[in-house]
Amino acid sequence: MTRLKAVVCGTTFGQFYLAALHRLPGEFEPVGIVARGSSRSAAVAARAGVPLYTSVDELPGDVDVACVVVRSGAMGGPGSELAEQLLTRGVNVLQEQPVHHGDLAACYRAARVGGATYRLGDLYVHLSAVQRFVAAARVLLEHRAAAYIDAACSMQVAFPLLHILGAALGGVLRPWQISAVGNDTGLALLHGEIGGVPLTLRVQNEVDPDDPDNHLHFLHRITIGTSSGGLTLTDTHGPVLWNPRLHIPAGVRDAFDFDADHLSADASSIVGPAGTASYRELLSAEWPTAIGADLLALREQVLGQSDRPEQYHLALSRMWHDLTNSLGYPVLRPGQAHEPLPVELLTAEVR
Repeated sequence: MTRLKAVVCGTTFGQFYLAALHRLPGEFEPVGIVARGSSRSAAVAARAGVPLYTSVDELPGDVDVACVVVRSGAMGGPGSELAEQLLTRGVNVLQEQPVHHGDLAACYRAARVGGATYRLGDLYVHLSAVQRFVAAARVLLEHRAAAYIDAACSMQVAFPLLHILGAALGGVLRPWQISAVGNDTGLALLHGEIGGVPLTLRVQNEVDPDDPDNHLHFLHRITIGTSSGGLTLTDTHGPVLWNPRLHIPAGVRDAFDFDADHLSADASSIVGPAGTASYRELLSAEWPTAIGADLLALREQVLGQSDRPEQYHLALSRMWHDLTNSLGYPVLRPGQAHEPLPVELLTAEVR
């Protein structure tokens, strides 16, 4: 089996990519970190047992893969420029979402120039609860047409929301349109359609400038409604619920008779496992495993063994651009605090 030599660019979220590489020792060999050279980056490199490089020019010539986990140009960072530099050198790149569609196109061009492969990474679509939701949604939509989609997310994870919706709809994205109804308080309401299905979307469009990756009211919450009921991803990490639509038969109205077969169905059913893992387990194990799915897809693409999703990812990126344009600038909420609350407080008096 061919082991690809890999470096990780960025040491904040990049640590999750390092963990993913270490989980795939037969496919990848971590050989370095590219970062600015801070003491924290040096410590990350030391823990990983790999050298720290402070520029692409310092990399050895035998690097096969670079994971670019630095904010892209659309988010005010140098990630897209870094990806282009690597691609023109012939290094295959997996870049963490979101990426502006113009930068995506530039990276695809750079990949052709360098004879390399470029792929967009998005761990969320590979999480186990999301995979269950997508699989169940596809079965549901084989039997019933979607009547509506109701969804919620935070602006930091808006691209993955569109990615999840696209997967649930079988890759059907058009017709697509979105517009904001209100965005005065940091919780924006948008209406539109995706794949021809009416869409209502709530987005937490606010951020703590000193802690931008935290304080999210939602990750992803999605309901696909049909004439038979609604399938709901209650959170990115589950559970997934099926709620049959209530139908009161004539026998109940006329004779108070409850023998109709469909009344025996549970009002709400869990699709898949009932519980969810702790955040410790999710962050330390499931997230690196999900990133590993993108790494393996890139590897297969490099070896010529998989499809090329360029046009699909470009379409998603254009949709994300439409969505963020409709949202406008986020409301700044500096000084947010983490306020955990034990579930036992809620369940103590529940019978």
